[in-house]
Amino acid sequence: MALICYNDCLSPNMPTLRLALAQLNLTVGDLEGNQRRIDDAIRQAAAWQADIVAVPELAVTGYPPEDLLLKPQFITANQRVLAALARRVPSSLAALVGFVDRDRQGRLYNAMAVLASGRHAATYRKRHLPNYGVFDEKRYFTPGSDPGLLELGGVRIGLTICEDLWEPQPCAVLADRGARLVINISASPYHADKLALREWLFAKRAAGHHLAVAYCNLIGGQDELVFDGGSLIFDARGRLLARGAQFREKLLVADLPLPSAAVGSLRGGASAVRLPHRWRERPLRQAPRPHPLGAVEEVYEALTLGLRDYARKNRFATLALGLSGGIDSALTACIAVDALGADRVVGVVMPSRFSSRGTQADARALAKALRIRQMDLSIEPVFRAYLQMLRPVFGAHAPDVTEQNIQARIRGNLLMALSNKFGWLVLTTGNKSEMATGYCTLYGDMAGGFAVIKDVPKMLVYRLAEFRNRRQGAPIPRRIFTRPPTAELAPHQTDQDTLPPYPALDRILKAYVEEDRSLEATVRRTHTPAAVVRRVVAMVDRSEYKRRQAPPGVKITPRAFGKDRRMPITNRYQEEWPSGQVAKWPKSFSGHPATRPPGH
Repeated sequence: MALICYNDCLSPNMPTLRLALAQLNLTVGDLEGNQRRIDDAIRQAAAWQADIVAVPELAVTGYPPEDLLLKPQFITANQRVLAALARRVPSSLAALVGFVDRDRQGRLYNAMAVLASGRHAATYRKRHLPNYGVFDEKRYFTPGSDPGLLELGGVRIGLTICEDLWEPQPCAVLADRGARLVINISASPYHADKLALREWLFAKRAAGHHLAVAYCNLIGGQDELVFDGGSLIFDARGRLLARGAQFREKLLVADLPLPSAAVGSLRGGASAVRLPHRWRERPLRQAPRPHPLGAVEEVYEALTLGLRDYARKNRFATLALGLSGGIDSALTACIAVDALGADRVVGVVMPSRFSSRGTQADARALAKALRIRQMDLSIEPVFRAYLQMLRPVFGAHAPDVTEQNIQARIRGNLLMALSNKFGWLVLTTGNKSEMATGYCTLYGDMAGGFAVIKDVPKMLVYRLAEFRNRRQGAPIPRRIFTRPPTAELAPHQTDQDTLPPYPALDRILKAYVEEDRSLEATVRRTHTPAAVVRRVVAMVDRSEYKRRQAPPGVKITPRAFGKDRRMPITNRYQEEWPSGQVAKWPKSFSGHPATRPPGH
């Protein structure tokens, strides 16, 4: 619990508004559980003698409820929860609660209820519905038409929901109608650097309209989305007064001055819901603001919270993953331990004839350093049986990627058997660079329930692993950082037999996948030969069918595969090479004979 106040903003005779922002970890569809958390936040705010408490967007239902919104009984149940919450709000407090509203025609609204003195006093309906990236609110909701304005004891407060604050018009209207504080309840998903973007934009809104701004955000994991909290309060000059913790469930309480301009009659004939309120003398307290996390630590915390909540909310007690001795499985194991604890993680070492002594030794050293349970299951007997069974069919065909994929699929089969027998959640360990190019095997290393690092580019995997080693115990052996990445599915194999060096690959993928740049622009931006870009783009385009069958994983970039980027599988569009140029395809990226990405 944190109370933040700023004595330099307050004059001795000026009353103060005590505002509580409850960044809660809620669960989609858990109406009773969400009710308990919201009710607890209201009680804590009342204990702090707050005047207003705000909870996140769609707090009653959880966010995003998706097609649960198509069930009329779900909407009715959410309204019953809201009515029960209203009855428990004391007369000294106004509570702003996100819920789903329904009008007489059956239209649905993303809405905020104003609860006070044991009743549902007013409703504000979200006016700007996002319909891009991971958002598809127009599929379900009708936009509201009226601005939200609350007058509490003569103080005018604007009401907004998430996207309303990202658009300039709502704050302008509220300022014109006499508001001096705008409160925004939100469910804003995380991606890297999102907090800095919010701080810049909301400071701009505050200073541009001479309004204090208070932003209350959700926290927690919901499938591939993570909500990072980081609630914010700005004064009317755009100065940051308070910041909530990131990735932590907290009640942020702040004392704000009440400018004299906020008291008086409403301008422009505007209407507002009016609530009587008795301003109280309260002792002021002060607590430090938490500093924002560093760039790499922020991503690590997002991955950990996303995994923890996916396992917890889906009732998995134990996590299992294959340990290859590579950097991806090492990082995934560390995140798993930090999410649920070492006693709830199982690492499975599954060597084959192509597994080196070094990678196997590193896999076992990692398991020992993390103090997780380790299992050894050699795939060699099963691989020999496969080859013998298929020999009459394959005949004289030389070994190729087929035999490589058989090994990956044996490992996937073993992990899923453990999952079925013991109820474990299997974690896949592929990164975004592999998922983008299709350098992964369907029903093999893609087999599992949750793909923790599927949105993490390869070079960021190394940075995250270095961060984890610095933070606690250095469990990842140094050889894992220095060894050339390899799938160890064929003799002397490295990833660069099929892929360009990862630093170059990640630059290409960022330009083409996350920024939607053309081939020519990608070449210019990445300073990469046209032939390399052309080949990587072709690999990305033809691997959509694989990504469509991949398990969910944590979104940490602005453009993740899945809801963010929805490409057709059947797709014959090919961008023309500019200016009549012809890009000659290299045989491979390392000089070895070219191979197809595993998994076909």
